Amino acid sequence: MSSKRTRREFLKVSVGGVVAAKTAKLARALPVSVLPPPGDISIHVTSGALRYHAEQTVAWKSGKAGENVIELDPGKKYQEILGFGAAFTDAACYTFNRLEPSAREALFHELFHPAEMGLNVCRTCIGASDYSTEVFSYDEGEPDPEMKRFSIAHDQPYVLPMMREARKQNPDLFLFSSPWSPPGWMKAGGSMLGGSMRQHNFAPYAKYFVKFLQAYAAEGVPVQAVTVQNEVDTDQDGRMPACLWGQEYEMGFVKNHLGPALQQGGLSTKIWILDHNYNLWGRAVAELDDPAVHKFCNAVAFHGYVGSAEQMSKFHDAYPDAQIYWTEGGPDYTAPDYATDWANWAQTFTQVLRNWGQSITGWNLALDEKGRPNIGPFPCGGMVTIHSETKEVTRSGQHWAFAHFSRNVRRGARRFESAGKVQGVDHVAFENPDGSKVLVLTNAGAAKSVQLKVAGKVAEVALQAGSVSSLSF
Repeated sequence: MSSKRTRREFLKVSVGGVVAAKTAKLARALPVSVLPPPGDISIHVTSGALRYHAEQTVAWKSGKAGENVIELDPGKKYQEILGFGAAFTDAACYTFNRLEPSAREALFHELFHPAEMGLNVCRTCIGASDYSTEVFSYDEGEPDPEMKRFSIAHDQPYVLPMMREARKQNPDLFLFSSPWSPPGWMKAGGSMLGGSMRQHNFAPYAKYFVKFLQAYAAEGVPVQAVTVQNEVDTDQDGRMPACLWGQEYEMGFVKNHLGPALQQGGLSTKIWILDHNYNLWGRAVAELDDPAVHKFCNAVAFHGYVGSAEQMSKFHDAYPDAQIYWTEGGPDYTAPDYATDWANWAQTFTQVLRNWGQSITGWNLALDEKGRPNIGPFPCGGMVTIHSETKEVTRSGQHWAFAHFSRNVRRGARRFESAGKVQGVDHVAFENPDGSKVLVLTNAGAAKSVQLKVAGKVAEVALQAGSVSSLSF
């Protein structure tokens, strides 16, 4: 069954709001993260006019906790974290490329450098998505099963250079790639817009993936994972590059073609299946139930447009050793709270992480003030907006939500137990590889205080209304 809910409808229910507000360029507004003095908790807050603002430290004390208690248990650990980021769509790269080099370098330092935002898990598109300057693949024209025409020339002027610049800022950047559609000649109907794959083109398509991975690696942009198809269960009514992949088709492609092709090509690139909504978790279970599929894949990618994050836990219950990644979700540039809906996004991220998500990757890293370039039907906004004329940078509420996670939670961190119900407050906790601990608190309601409790120690933390707070200790 195809998805009936549009991105716009999902965004209306997942992002509520206040008033859009432009934020000043971050530059040095986010200080380099440092550990607090021994025994203290450092706190950064986004709320009202504050953006990742350093509050006074809070000390742990001996005693009993009062009301609104959140109890922490670092000894009870869960999944390992890969990281956070957003998508280098063709549109995002085009938008970044329009900046002056010095301005882009400063913005990339802010977004990707480990001492700043530290975004480190980003998505790329294999050919055109709905956020591209044009519809294209890497092998256009008549059928070419031997891939003699294959070329990534489209990506060389501005797509690949943007990713190389990001890798200079963060050499540990993890990239995964997704196609929105195979080349039109591989599909029923002959178009990249909607439709479905022809089974007899599975072998050429596996070769297409291998060629893509080899070509990107040769350009200094290695890709660590691929998904078979962005949103396998919808063709978007032919309004944009898309392709239906039934369950049996995806399984057959992975076990008989893509998996063997990557192996024979000596590629260590991982395969992530599904790359679609929470409500399709049962399909992911059924696919991994086939040992021939499971041989080549042990990871699932989820989107949050339909269903709930708790459905990822249902998948985890069936396959506790499988990896779970959240691979798409972004703001609506027409929403009045585009720049201020940080609490809504932090709630979403918290639910993903509390339901076994190991990474969170948003949608477009950057678009212009009208959500362009865009050949598709959706009003998505960038994680940042770069005005097409003034080049002014506006940071979305999603950006500020990401800051509280990506600046504090390091690759290899483990989520640990945080328990307690406090009205309007969501919480999630982590221990970094160096032993430092992070607690992210999202208070979507009125101002209140919470009591933190761990190993006989307590601390009282004041939460501002509509805030996201990250605590490090």
